[in-house]
Amino acid sequence: MEKDLSIYHAPLTGTFSGPAAGHSLTAGQVEFFHEFGYLKGVKILDDPQIEALRDALTGLMKPGQSENPLFYEYHHNESAEPGKALFHALGAWRVSPAFHDLLFHPAFTGPASQLLGGPVRFWHDQLFVKPARDGGVVAWHQDYSYWTRTRPVAHLTCWIGLDDSTRENGCVHYVPGSHRWDLLPGGDLANNMESVFDVLSEEQKHQFAPVAIELKKGEASFHHPMMLHGSYENTSAYPRRACVINVFRDGVISDSDEPLLEGIPPISRGEKIEGRFFPLLTP
Repeated sequence: MEKDLSIYHAPLTGTFSGPAAGHSLTAGQVEFFHEFGYLKGVKILDDPQIEALRDALTGLMKPGQSENPLFYEYHHNESAEPGKALFHALGAWRVSPAFHDLLFHPAFTGPASQLLGGPVRFWHDQLFVKPARDGGVVAWHQDYSYWTRTRPVAHLTCWIGLDDSTRENGCVHYVPGSHRWDLLPGGDLANNMESVFDVLSEEQKHQFAPVAIELKKGEASFHHPMMLHGSYENTSAYPRRACVINVFRDGVISDSDEPLLEGIPPISRGEKIEGRFFPLLTP
């Protein structure tokens, strides 16, 4: 079996090296995030870094990787729609040096620390690929609905485009202000986009005014764990490839005696989440 890169809590390559200076958000950006629950258009990657991650992604999508036990989840196609495809995997940081080192990139860790208001600890990563013309949807959801085995709600998601992300190829949509809503029931991540209306109150339906988060390749959006978001199918002639880094503020604890992620040792309920699989990314 290949080496598990989770034993390394520092970059293995120089792909994302560089000074931390210059990777700070403005006070206005931080204020916007807290008011609306998201922030878009943060430049994270340059062209060589994008190419390195694209190359790594191609290798991770090869059929044999579905049997790799280092992934927490691996779905060649998680779409529930006939004729549609959605590649989705968790755990690339344990397999690929490029995706491992991305976690420590100052262009990500600096803004993440500002938005969380403290030291940032890694939770888990995700890969999403919607192929050209037949890419499936990611249904409306709140990330924390899948993370209730941790508390308090002090998490953050960073969505990074490896391609331009547009309405045509299935960019993410956010519902501004929905991060102040109560937790909604979790559902099938690749389900019918309309199913969310079965669980929204009349007031929430009135407030449901999604905005399309179109990004250039290498740009990122950040969102609150209670933010309602989803993305429509890819009808374009181009793929929509993305990687996601999920983190939480240092000090979050386990709220379960079961493993927090598939295949790793459990952290007892009430204990701080830390250790080999949850490295500290910022001082």
